[in-house]
Amino acid sequence: MSEGFYLRRSTPELQGVQSKAILDFIEEVEKIRTDDMGQDFHSFMLLRHGFVIAEGWWNPYQSNMPHVLFSLSKSFTSTAIGFAVEEGLLSVEDLVVTYFKNECPNPSENMAKMKVKHLLSMNTGHVVDTTGYMVEREDGNWVQGFLEVSVEKEPGTHFLYNTGATYMLSVILQKITGQKLIDYLTPRLFEPLNITDATWEICPRGYNTGGFGLRLSTEDIAKFGQLYLEQGKLEGKRILSPEWIREATYAHSDNSAGGPGDWGQGYGYQFWRCRHNAYRGDGAFGQYCVILPELDVVLAITGGMKDLQKPLTIVWDKLLSGITDQEQQESDDYVKLKNKLSSLHLLLPEGKMNSPLEESLEGKHYQLEENPFHMDEISFGFHSHEIRMTIKVEKQVIEYKVGIGQWQEGSFLFDGRPERIVFTGIWENDSTLLIQGRLLEMPFAINLLIRILDDSLVLEQKLNVGFDNPQPILIKGLLV
Repeated sequence: MSEGFYLRRSTPELQGVQSKAILDFIEEVEKIRTDDMGQDFHSFMLLRHGFVIAEGWWNPYQSNMPHVLFSLSKSFTSTAIGFAVEEGLLSVEDLVVTYFKNECPNPSENMAKMKVKHLLSMNTGHVVDTTGYMVEREDGNWVQGFLEVSVEKEPGTHFLYNTGATYMLSVILQKITGQKLIDYLTPRLFEPLNITDATWEICPRGYNTGGFGLRLSTEDIAKFGQLYLEQGKLEGKRILSPEWIREATYAHSDNSAGGPGDWGQGYGYQFWRCRHNAYRGDGAFGQYCVILPELDVVLAITGGMKDLQKPLTIVWDKLLSGITDQEQQESDDYVKLKNKLSSLHLLLPEGKMNSPLEESLEGKHYQLEENPFHMDEISFGFHSHEIRMTIKVEKQVIEYKVGIGQWQEGSFLFDGRPERIVFTGIWENDSTLLIQGRLLEMPFAINLLIRILDDSLVLEQKLNVGFDNPQPILIKGLLV
């Protein structure tokens, strides 16, 4: 393999795909935007015959930005296990408890039967996802949290999506190699694919989280999909065994209870089967790596969406009909597609650029009532092209710059970690200020609606997506 693997570029028609179908796909994708703020694609990359034929990022998201993958991370954990199996370090038939004799000296009958392949195929026998029991432990011992959850059914007989199972794969890998999951994968997967900036969260005990927490760029996701599509080969060099790829993407678990859509087609080793004989890795809120072997297609997507079936349905309804066996004649649609891809952007909120209240608000502080975000005070400053929003949080004063009619980048503490964010703001009317924020490496969008009253304000905060269906939070503030 030549040093520094890069995906090649081509045009849709040269690879047998109609530009019109890709345009229709994008148009339908953009209809996902509704009054429910922040339901958007952030990026996509479409490959045919190993060539990138269409790619786009909706501004302010950019091609060089990594993105949190959530459960798409699981497919990378499975790949690490595949390498370990190929190297003879473990077998999928190994009993899980053999790696945890100290933590689980007296396993239950069903726990004693649990094998590595059951962790991979989400067939552990649990009837509840173990993740909450793990991450909520005050001692930070996630392994013990997993092992203490009752295994109600015989392993191999009951499918349950269980992120804790993937975490245990990460722990097992570190136990047998002495390396964190990400460090083990680096020379075997990331370096051959020329993936240079991968990061992965760790648990309190120092293991990579396995089932979530990996950050990669859209192109990195596409490279991973192409490796699987080519049965483990890149540029003629074998990276991963085709036997493992076939095993990992075969339907080991019956998940037909998920219905007739793409969540009921079977589950492999941390890969979902799809309609149209496709398979995918996917993550919460719209992170996908879709592989269609029969069509020689890979599709990578990042986003922030509640409905995870809708993007896949759009792929099947709009893209598939434009994929042919023969080279196509280039048409005006290709020019339209190029123009569309170069101008993708999220919609900015509409309203007034300024308000008569701005001068009177300058320098005033509002004391906020007790709230989940521990915000104590808020104040505003107004300048020609930006709003400066200053928030006091537990004695720390943080200033955010908010672009007026444009995005302004800054840093934002999210779950205790600094994250890249952009803010934009607009006056909905003379007394209502709307501020929107986008966490650039995550699916989350923040909506702040601030209603200014005579000597008080009401701040309404809403997230676009969340695991617990986040509801708007109202916070009142009094002028001090």
